[in-house]
Amino acid sequence: MANALAKNSLGKTSLQVSELGFGGASVGNLYQAISDDQASQTLQAAIASGINLFDTAPRYGLGLSERRIGDALRQLPAHDYVLSTKVGRILSPDLKANVNEVRYGFDTPMPFDAHYDYSYDGIMRSYFDSLQRLGLAKIDVLLVHDLGADTHGEEDSFYYQQFKNSGYKALQQLRQQGLVKAVGLGVNETQICERVMDLGQFDCFLLAGRYSLIEQGALTRFLPKCVAHGASIILGGPYNSGILATGVSGSTTPLYNYEPAPQAIIERVANIEKVCTEYDVTLAAAALQFPLAHPCVASVIPGLGSDVLVHKTTDLLAQSIPTEFWLSLQQQGLLNELAPLPVMEQ
Repeated sequence: MANALAKNSLGKTSLQVSELGFGGASVGNLYQAISDDQASQTLQAAIASGINLFDTAPRYGLGLSERRIGDALRQLPAHDYVLSTKVGRILSPDLKANVNEVRYGFDTPMPFDAHYDYSYDGIMRSYFDSLQRLGLAKIDVLLVHDLGADTHGEEDSFYYQQFKNSGYKALQQLRQQGLVKAVGLGVNETQICERVMDLGQFDCFLLAGRYSLIEQGALTRFLPKCVAHGASIILGGPYNSGILATGVSGSTTPLYNYEPAPQAIIERVANIEKVCTEYDVTLAAAALQFPLAHPCVASVIPGLGSDVLVHKTTDLLAQSIPTEFWLSLQQQGLLNELAPLPVMEQ
């Protein structure tokens, strides 16, 4: 087993997480179905690579991801992994579920539907339901899933008040009783993370895409607030939905924020690719390594849908990138001058 991945502290907790984590959406059949065997092979490759952080959610395949990840982790000593799952949705049996079509973005055979519930009772039920699906006796990190205006729009105020006045007490209780070691949010926006810091102590935020090689707006306000609060970032979407993995020179339309990339973003990535070519750096390697230089970022969790991709990603993380590459990006205005830069090991 290769255990070369560095580990970082998660917030002020005792948890140590690998700098590369496993995002569980893919083994929940995100966009397309994969077999149980492929899911198992992918998870075994991740374990063998030294990954110890595994993130899942009831939403991922309507329970399928939790079942598959639980099956993989059950063979390990509990101290060998850090398991993160989410609350905020309750799964209920659905006799009318069409399991032959993609639902909520997942091609899953699980005959369930989901509804939002950020109340005390809803979070407690979700926590215990997840333990049953996982077939495990512990969850280390509990994240409130998709709270905020980005998901709820006009209903944002209702769900936020539900969490503020009721659900947050459940997180506090679970942490105080030692049933979870860390609590946080799993979201796509920074605003809601800043908002909840006023409610109490949050240990981490799983944030998708808001601090990356092409997006560093979080440097000026959000990340300093996290440092002051004592919260780590688990960074999802380091490729910004794909554009930093594929680049922009191919024939397919590059994706940014789950949509076709706007021209300004395409031009920016094209310029970054020119610097990559000059220094013989793989774009995806730069995208993966850049966020980890910030002291707040404990782990990055790109999508890992196959054992081949697991091996490829660990190679990208290990690729040597000269300091001059990062400095050139800054000098050309392609990288925020305030951004901490990765240091190449000698």
